[in-house]
Amino acid sequence: MATVTSKGQITIPIKVRIALGLDAGDQVEFVEEAEGKFAIVAATRPVQSLKGLIRKPAKPVSIEEMNAAIARRGSSSR
Repeated sequence: MATVTSKGQITIPIKVRIALGLDAGDQVEFVEEAEGKFAIVAATRPVQSLKGLIRKPAKPVSIEEMNAAIARRGSSSR
């Protein structure tokens, strides 16, 4: 549990900081999971840690193919 100050600040309890691997100066994100419910997520991982999360496509897609797909999708949403 934490208390919100008049400036809208809170102190994250030590157990939570340790579990999230947070140090002074680190950032956190507040992610809405459901109406009125948020998760606190440490935003401290470097972008390189995301490597391998998404598979490479079986066939490379050209810029022209991407633009055509965007144009098709854009015109169908109107």
